Amino acid sequence: MSRHKLEVADIFRRHGAAWRAANEGHLSLGQRRVMTAIEICRTAALGGHVERCDECGHTRIAYNSCRNRHCPKCQWRAAEAWLAAREAELLPVPYFHVVFTLPAAIGAIAYQNKAKVYGLLLSAAAETLTTIAADPKHLGAATGVTAVLHTWGQNLDHHPHVHCIVPGGGISPDGERWVRCRPNFFLPVRVLSRLFRRLFLERLEALHAAGELHFFTDLARLHEEDAFRAYLAPLRKTDWVVYAKRPFAGPEQVLAYLARYTHRVAIGNRRLLELDEGHVRFRWKDYRESGRQRHKVMRLGVGEFMRRFLLHVLPEGFHRIRHYGLLANGHRADKLPLCRKMLAVPPTTEEAEENDGKDDVATSNDCLACPCCGGRMTIIETFERGSWPRCNPAAPMRFDSS
Repeated sequence: MSRHKLEVADIFRRHGAAWRAANEGHLSLGQRRVMTAIEICRTAALGGHVERCDECGHTRIAYNSCRNRHCPKCQWRAAEAWLAAREAELLPVPYFHVVFTLPAAIGAIAYQNKAKVYGLLLSAAAETLTTIAADPKHLGAATGVTAVLHTWGQNLDHHPHVHCIVPGGGISPDGERWVRCRPNFFLPVRVLSRLFRRLFLERLEALHAAGELHFFTDLARLHEEDAFRAYLAPLRKTDWVVYAKRPFAGPEQVLAYLARYTHRVAIGNRRLLELDEGHVRFRWKDYRESGRQRHKVMRLGVGEFMRRFLLHVLPEGFHRIRHYGLLANGHRADKLPLCRKMLAVPPTTEEAEENDGKDDVATSNDCLACPCCGGRMTIIETFERGSWPRCNPAAPMRFDSS
């Protein structure tokens, strides 16, 4: 297959049925649904419509999208809509990017308890940032956080971590002024790491005590309280990875970052190189290396590739993009205009429409630009799932200019 046209969908279509049958007892309903959605995305199985250009008469079929949040083809549309809302919320201040990563030992627990532990990861990271920012020894202000959950590494292994975007400052305790952070410095990483570790472990233990965690296979022994405490004991003494990147140069950089990260799936089609009868080759970055050595090509058996891809299917209804502090849905409408007033910037004409946590819902795949002349494409026919259009775009079509 051409390296420029290979898609995750091609891999699932060619090898998915046999692999599902061989692993019937190991796939969840959610994973099966993701596979099916990707396989039928933008095919006649979902129906679609026929478009014709008003200018040159070019005609094409546009099949409907699956709109699944794990589909590499659908998420860019969702990102566009989400970013339009976020643009209205940006403040004219530096923004910082802070990453919180779970130790591998916790990652194993997280995989067997996705909804509980991923939610805990997001909330603990956000509370760590807002708590340290509010401390007078550091920033001494109420700030906001946009947190995005990623569960994968570049090689598709399970690697839960949270990317947080934070404005470089916040509202003073008396609510009267904007407190700016120091140039090129937001909060001390070591302090963040220790508080994050404490908050996460305390709450993980509370979940265990309440019987809300479940363990299987090699972790089954952790149902016992003593075994669970012994498992966590070494993690209380190790440093947890919290990484603060350089601040963004401006709002445009923040939006460019968000466009890349918020609606990303485990692997995009552009990283795929080749599919043969038994293996998939794809590009990846090895962050343990530097320079040219960082860029590598991995070759996996198709079954292993599909297994790794499906590791990252999220529980139904789980929101992987969340807002906290000044940016929380309940505060945003009041706090952002106050921030703009303190920063002496004009208010926006209207506040960004409330997202209500629906960050992962893709929009229609309609595309109204003609690929031939740039004219407007108009829908001339629609067809239902599993059916075909009556007209044939491949055949010459008469175009009436009147």
